[in-house]
Amino acid sequence: MADMIDDDPDRSEFDKMVAGDWFRYRHAGPELTDRTDATQAACRAINSVYPDSPRRANELMHELLDSCGHNLDFRPPIYMDYGERVRIGDDVFINAGLLILGGGLVSIGAKCLIGPDVRLYTPNHAMDPATRREGWERALPITVEENVWIGGSVVVCPGVTIGRDSVIGAGSVVTRDVPPGVLAAGNPARVIRSLTDDDRERP
Repeated sequence: MADMIDDDPDRSEFDKMVAGDWFRYRHAGPELTDRTDATQAACRAINSVYPDSPRRANELMHELLDSCGHNLDFRPPIYMDYGERVRIGDDVFINAGLLILGGGLVSIGAKCLIGPDVRLYTPNHAMDPATRREGWERALPITVEENVWIGGSVVVCPGVTIGRDSVIGAGSVVTRDVPPGVLAAGNPARVIRSLTDDDRERP
């Protein structure tokens, strides 16, 4: 573990975080806490404004994120650590209670459906107790490809990619990549079956 840590004083903790390297959050001064404080303040503003003006809340969400597509439809409350590390595609629906933790890049593809109380966790802390006490952690990306449906109360762990068109059953804990076009569920989530023509119900 120690030989994997880059303690170069010329690199900021934010730069290390963005690169997916080990960095220190709690012991590295105000750089990262200032960023998270700003994002959390923006989230509070969005949640507060939404009941009276969903349109203004949507505008604030577009300002907060690194990129945000057309026709985003979401329900508060939302909570994030780093708005500049979140990208959302076109025609996405996000139900109430979305929580995105850490500075790993989170990408949600077009036409995704995100159920209530979904948790996207990008940080990994050190397994070694001494290193963990020193405050080292690592942020890994989460990628949700196009047209994915994530059921309510799903947890997605650091470094996971969910392939396009897949469905994640409610209450699942996704610890590894999910291929495209499947139903996955459980703790830890596993592929139950591929989606087939029999799943093509039409109204």
